[in-house]
Amino acid sequence: MSRLDSGVYFVDRLRKITFWNSATEKMTGYSKERALGTSCSDNLLRHVTPDGVQICLHGCPLAATVSDGLVREADVYMHHSNGHRVPITVWAAPLTDETDTIIGAIEIFSDRRDRSVLLSELERLRHEVLADPLTGLGNRRFLDIMVEARFRAMEEGAESFGLFMADIDHFKLVNDEYGHVVGDRVLAMVASTLSSAVRPLDAAVRWGGEEFILVCPNVSDALGSIAERVRMMVEQSWVELEDGRTLSITVSVGAAKAAKGDSLETLVKRADARLYEAKNSGRNRCVVGD
Repeated sequence: MSRLDSGVYFVDRLRKITFWNSATEKMTGYSKERALGTSCSDNLLRHVTPDGVQICLHGCPLAATVSDGLVREADVYMHHSNGHRVPITVWAAPLTDETDTIIGAIEIFSDRRDRSVLLSELERLRHEVLADPLTGLGNRRFLDIMVEARFRAMEEGAESFGLFMADIDHFKLVNDEYGHVVGDRVLAMVASTLSSAVRPLDAAVRWGGEEFILVCPNVSDALGSIAERVRMMVEQSWVELEDGRTLSITVSVGAAKAAKGDSLETLVKRADARLYEAKNSGRNRCVVGD
Protein backbone atom coordinates (compact mmCIF):
# COMPACT_ATOMS: atom_id res chain seq x y z
CA MET A 1 0.00 0.00 0.00
CA SER A 2 3.00 2.31 0.06
CA ARG A 3 2.24 3.34 -3.51
CA LEU A 4 -0.93 5.21 -2.49
CA ASP A 5 -0.84 8.95 -3.14
CA SER A 6 -3.24 9.75 -0.29
CA GLY A 7 -2.48 9.43 3.39
CA VAL A 8 -3.94 6.26 4.88
CA TYR A 9 -3.85 4.95 8.41
CA PHE A 10 -5.78 2.35 10.40
CA VAL A 11 -6.79 2.30 14.05
CA ASP A 12 -8.15 -0.52 16.19
CA ARG A 13 -11.21 -0.24 18.43
CA LEU A 14 -9.12 1.52 21.07
CA ARG A 15 -7.99 4.00 18.37
CA LYS A 16 -4.40 2.75 18.48
CA ILE A 17 -2.68 3.32 15.14
CA THR A 18 -1.89 -0.02 13.47
CA PHE A 19 -0.97 1.08 9.94
CA TRP A 20 0.67 4.25 8.58
CA ASN A 21 1.49 4.37 4.89
CA SER A 22 4.42 6.16 3.28
CA ALA A 23 2.18 8.90 1.87
CA THR A 24 1.08 9.66 5.43
CA GLU A 25 4.74 9.96 6.43
CA LYS A 26 5.35 12.38 3.57
CA MET A 27 2.22 14.46 4.13
CA THR A 28 2.54 14.73 7.93
CA GLY A 29 6.30 14.62 8.47
CA TYR A 30 5.81 11.90 11.10
CA SER A 31 7.52 8.54 10.50
CA LYS A 32 5.82 5.19 10.78
CA GLU A 33 8.00 4.39 13.77
CA ARG A 34 6.81 7.55 15.52
CA ALA A 35 3.12 6.91 14.81
CA LEU A 36 2.54 3.14 15.18
CA GLY A 37 1.22 2.16 18.58
CA THR A 38 0.18 5.67 19.52
CA SER A 39 -3.46 6.62 19.84
CA CYS A 40 -5.13 9.09 17.52
CA SER A 41 -6.48 10.62 20.74
CA ASP A 42 -2.87 11.57 21.53
CA ASN A 43 -3.58 14.31 18.97
CA LEU A 44 -0.51 13.70 16.81
CA LEU A 45 -2.07 15.33 13.74
CA ARG A 46 -4.10 17.87 15.74
CA HIS A 47 -6.86 18.27 13.15
CA VAL A 48 -8.74 21.53 13.55
CA THR A 49 -11.86 22.80 11.81
CA PRO A 50 -11.97 26.20 10.07
CA ASP A 51 -13.48 27.44 13.35
CA GLY A 52 -10.50 26.21 15.34
CA VAL A 53 -12.16 23.22 17.02
CA GLN A 54 -9.69 20.38 17.65
CA ILE A 55 -11.68 17.43 16.34
CA CYS A 56 -9.19 14.87 17.65
CA LEU A 57 -10.38 15.96 21.10
CA HIS A 58 -13.92 17.08 20.31
CA GLY A 59 -15.95 15.17 17.71
CA CYS A 60 -13.33 12.78 16.30
CA PRO A 61 -14.69 11.16 13.09
CA LEU A 62 -12.68 7.97 13.69
CA ALA A 63 -14.03 7.55 17.22
CA ALA A 64 -17.60 8.04 16.00
CA THR A 65 -17.10 5.62 13.09
CA VAL A 66 -15.66 2.94 15.38
CA SER A 67 -18.73 3.40 17.56
CA ASP A 68 -21.54 3.38 14.98
CA GLY A 69 -20.00 2.08 11.74
CA LEU A 70 -20.99 5.11 9.66
CA VAL A 71 -18.80 6.71 6.99
CA ARG A 72 -17.76 10.30 7.66
CA GLU A 73 -16.06 13.10 5.76
CA ALA A 74 -14.73 16.43 6.99
CA ASP A 75 -12.67 19.37 5.76
CA VAL A 76 -9.99 20.16 8.35
CA TYR A 77 -6.50 21.58 8.79
CA MET A 78 -3.83 19.04 9.72
CA HIS A 79 -0.72 19.79 11.76
CA HIS A 80 2.57 19.01 10.02
CA SER A 81 5.60 18.01 12.09
CA ASN A 82 7.33 21.18 10.85
CA GLY A 83 4.60 23.22 12.50
CA HIS A 84 2.51 24.48 9.59
CA ARG A 85 -1.10 23.60 8.76
CA VAL A 86 -2.20 21.60 5.71
CA PRO A 87 -5.80 21.87 4.36
CA ILE A 88 -7.11 18.35 3.85
CA THR A 89 -10.30 16.37 3.41
CA VAL A 90 -10.48 13.40 5.78
CA TRP A 91 -12.64 10.36 5.14
CA ALA A 92 -13.31 7.73 7.85
CA ALA A 93 -14.85 4.30 7.33
CA PRO A 94 -15.19 1.23 9.56
CA LEU A 95 -13.06 -1.90 9.33
CA THR A 96 -14.97 -5.12 9.98
CA ASP A 97 -14.09 -8.79 10.34
CA GLU A 98 -15.75 -11.79 8.66
CA THR A 99 -18.74 -11.54 11.04
CA ASP A 100 -19.29 -7.83 10.25
CA THR A 101 -18.06 -6.87 13.72
CA ILE A 102 -16.32 -3.49 13.78
CA ILE A 103 -12.64 -4.00 14.60
CA GLY A 104 -11.39 -0.49 13.88
CA ALA A 105 -11.48 2.23 11.25
CA ILE A 106 -9.62 3.60 8.22
CA GLU A 107 -8.82 7.25 7.69
CA ILE A 108 -7.90 8.46 4.22
CA PHE A 109 -6.85 12.06 3.76
CA SER A 110 -5.85 14.11 0.77
CA ASP A 111 -5.11 17.69 -0.13
CA ARG A 112 -8.46 19.43 -0.16
CA ARG A 113 -7.73 20.94 -3.55
CA ASP A 114 -8.12 17.53 -5.20
CA ARG A 115 -11.14 15.80 -3.62
CA SER A 116 -11.39 13.34 -6.53
CA VAL A 117 -8.23 11.63 -5.26
CA LEU A 118 -10.21 10.17 -2.35
CA LEU A 119 -12.39 8.07 -4.62
CA SER A 120 -9.53 6.91 -6.83
CA GLU A 121 -7.48 5.87 -3.81
CA LEU A 122 -10.48 4.11 -2.34
CA GLU A 123 -10.68 2.15 -5.58
CA ARG A 124 -7.07 1.08 -5.06
CA LEU A 125 -7.78 0.17 -1.46
CA ARG A 126 -10.27 -2.47 -2.53
CA HIS A 127 -7.32 -4.62 -3.59
CA GLU A 128 -5.68 -4.26 -0.20
CA VAL A 129 -8.19 -4.29 2.65
CA LEU A 130 -11.68 -4.36 1.15
CA ALA A 131 -11.30 -7.20 -1.34
CA ASP A 132 -12.97 -10.54 -1.92
CA PRO A 133 -10.08 -13.02 -1.53
CA LEU A 134 -11.04 -15.28 -4.45
CA THR A 135 -11.74 -12.73 -7.17
CA GLY A 136 -9.88 -9.63 -5.97
CA LEU A 137 -13.02 -7.54 -6.47
CA GLY A 138 -14.42 -5.36 -3.73
CA ASN A 139 -16.38 -7.07 -0.96
CA ARG A 140 -19.68 -6.02 0.62
CA ARG A 141 -17.97 -3.61 2.97
CA PHE A 142 -16.39 -1.91 -0.02
CA LEU A 143 -19.81 -1.73 -1.69
CA ASP A 144 -21.31 -0.04 1.38
CA ILE A 145 -18.55 2.57 1.32
CA MET A 146 -18.73 3.24 -2.42
CA VAL A 147 -22.53 3.52 -2.54
CA GLU A 148 -22.59 5.86 0.44
CA ALA A 149 -20.02 8.04 -1.32
CA ARG A 150 -22.15 8.06 -4.49
CA PHE A 151 -25.29 9.05 -2.58
CA ARG A 152 -23.35 11.82 -0.87
CA ALA A 153 -22.11 13.04 -4.26
CA MET A 154 -25.71 13.10 -5.54
CA GLU A 155 -26.71 15.26 -2.58
CA GLU A 156 -23.94 17.67 -3.59
CA GLY A 157 -25.26 17.92 -7.15
CA ALA A 158 -23.58 15.06 -9.02
CA GLU A 159 -25.43 13.01 -11.60
CA SER A 160 -27.15 9.82 -10.57
CA PHE A 161 -25.34 6.48 -10.64
CA GLY A 162 -26.33 3.04 -11.83
CA LEU A 163 -26.19 -0.26 -9.96
CA PHE A 164 -25.84 -3.40 -12.06
CA MET A 165 -26.32 -6.96 -10.81
CA ALA A 166 -24.74 -9.70 -12.92
CA ASP A 167 -25.34 -13.38 -12.20
CA ILE A 168 -23.51 -16.27 -13.90
CA ASP A 169 -25.99 -18.41 -15.79
CA HIS A 170 -26.23 -22.10 -14.80
CA PHE A 171 -23.27 -21.82 -12.43
CA LYS A 172 -24.44 -24.79 -10.34
CA LEU A 173 -24.13 -26.98 -13.44
CA VAL A 174 -20.54 -25.80 -13.88
CA ASN A 175 -19.67 -26.88 -10.33
CA ASP A 176 -21.56 -30.16 -10.68
CA GLU A 177 -19.97 -31.13 -14.00
CA TYR A 178 -16.45 -29.71 -13.70
CA GLY A 179 -15.88 -29.38 -9.96
CA HIS A 180 -15.31 -26.43 -7.66
CA VAL A 181 -11.73 -25.80 -8.84
CA VAL A 182 -13.02 -25.02 -12.32
CA GLY A 183 -15.93 -23.16 -10.73
CA ASP A 184 -13.47 -20.91 -8.92
CA ARG A 185 -11.61 -20.30 -12.16
CA VAL A 186 -14.90 -19.29 -13.78
CA LEU A 187 -15.60 -16.85 -10.95
CA ALA A 188 -12.12 -15.35 -11.30
CA MET A 189 -12.49 -15.07 -15.08
CA VAL A 190 -15.85 -13.31 -14.82
CA ALA A 191 -14.46 -11.00 -12.14
CA SER A 192 -11.49 -10.04 -14.33
CA THR A 193 -13.80 -9.45 -17.30
CA LEU A 194 -16.07 -7.20 -15.24
CA SER A 195 -13.03 -5.25 -14.00
CA SER A 196 -12.00 -4.70 -17.62
CA ALA A 197 -15.49 -3.57 -18.59
CA VAL A 198 -15.68 -0.67 -16.14
CA ARG A 199 -14.10 2.77 -15.98
CA PRO A 200 -11.46 3.79 -13.38
CA LEU A 201 -13.98 5.29 -10.92
CA ASP A 202 -16.57 2.53 -11.37
CA ALA A 203 -16.66 -0.15 -8.67
CA ALA A 204 -16.87 -3.91 -9.24
CA VAL A 205 -17.95 -6.02 -6.28
CA ARG A 206 -18.55 -9.68 -5.58
CA TRP A 207 -21.99 -9.67 -3.99
CA GLY A 208 -21.85 -13.34 -3.06
CA GLY A 209 -21.74 -16.76 -4.72
CA GLU A 210 -21.93 -16.20 -8.46
CA GLU A 211 -23.46 -12.71 -8.21
CA PHE A 212 -21.57 -9.49 -8.89
CA ILE A 213 -22.47 -5.81 -8.57
CA LEU A 214 -21.16 -2.84 -10.53
CA VAL A 215 -21.60 0.75 -9.33
CA CYS A 216 -21.16 3.24 -12.15
CA PRO A 217 -21.42 7.03 -11.62
CA ASN A 218 -22.57 9.55 -14.21
CA VAL A 219 -24.54 7.02 -16.22
CA SER A 220 -27.15 9.50 -17.52
CA ASP A 221 -29.21 7.35 -19.92
CA ALA A 222 -26.48 4.77 -20.56
CA LEU A 223 -27.76 1.97 -18.31
CA GLY A 224 -28.64 -0.22 -21.27
CA SER A 225 -25.36 0.20 -23.12
CA ILE A 226 -23.27 -0.46 -19.99
CA ALA A 227 -25.28 -3.56 -19.13
CA GLU A 228 -24.99 -4.87 -22.68
CA ARG A 229 -21.22 -4.27 -22.73
CA VAL A 230 -20.86 -6.30 -19.54
CA ARG A 231 -23.02 -9.12 -20.90
CA MET A 232 -21.23 -9.19 -24.26
CA MET A 233 -17.72 -9.18 -22.79
CA VAL A 234 -18.48 -12.18 -20.57
CA GLU A 235 -20.16 -14.03 -23.43
CA GLN A 236 -16.99 -13.61 -25.51
CA SER A 237 -14.69 -14.89 -22.75
CA TRP A 238 -13.97 -18.47 -21.72
CA VAL A 239 -11.95 -20.75 -19.47
CA GLU A 240 -9.51 -23.23 -20.99
CA LEU A 241 -9.77 -26.69 -19.41
CA GLU A 242 -6.85 -29.05 -18.87
CA ASP A 243 -8.05 -31.38 -21.64
CA GLY A 244 -7.90 -28.56 -24.18
CA ARG A 245 -11.59 -27.83 -24.29
CA THR A 246 -12.96 -24.36 -23.60
CA LEU A 247 -15.79 -23.54 -21.24
CA SER A 248 -17.88 -20.54 -22.25
CA ILE A 249 -19.95 -18.63 -19.71
CA THR A 250 -22.80 -16.13 -19.91
CA VAL A 251 -24.33 -13.76 -17.39
CA SER A 252 -27.74 -12.18 -16.93
CA VAL A 253 -27.77 -8.52 -15.92
CA GLY A 254 -30.30 -6.36 -14.12
CA ALA A 255 -29.78 -2.65 -13.59
CA ALA A 256 -31.40 0.25 -11.77
CA LYS A 257 -30.64 3.96 -11.51
CA ALA A 258 -30.30 5.61 -8.11
CA ALA A 259 -32.96 8.15 -7.21
CA LYS A 260 -33.48 10.61 -4.40
CA GLY A 261 -34.58 8.78 -1.26
CA ASP A 262 -32.94 5.50 -2.32
CA SER A 263 -30.73 3.38 -0.09
CA LEU A 264 -28.40 0.55 -1.01
CA GLU A 265 -31.15 -1.88 -0.04
CA THR A 266 -33.85 -0.33 -2.23
CA LEU A 267 -31.47 0.05 -5.16
CA VAL A 268 -30.30 -3.57 -4.92
CA LYS A 269 -33.92 -4.72 -4.66
CA ARG A 270 -34.83 -3.00 -7.93
CA ALA A 271 -31.74 -4.26 -9.75
CA ASP A 272 -32.38 -7.77 -8.43
CA ALA A 273 -35.94 -7.64 -9.75
CA ARG A 274 -34.57 -6.76 -13.20
CA LEU A 275 -32.06 -9.60 -12.91
CA TYR A 276 -34.85 -12.03 -12.03
CA GLU A 277 -36.71 -10.84 -15.12
CA ALA A 278 -33.62 -11.39 -17.29
CA LYS A 279 -33.22 -14.92 -15.92
CA ASN A 280 -36.87 -15.79 -16.51
CA SER A 281 -36.85 -14.44 -20.05
CA GLY A 282 -34.09 -16.78 -21.22
CA ARG A 283 -30.81 -15.74 -19.51
CA ASN A 284 -27.78 -14.15 -21.22
CA ARG A 285 -29.66 -10.89 -21.50
CA CYS A 286 -30.09 -7.52 -19.79
CA VAL A 287 -33.08 -5.81 -18.24
CA VAL A 288 -32.71 -2.21 -17.05
CA GLY A 289 -35.02 0.33 -15.46
CA ASP A 290 -35.27 3.21 -13.04
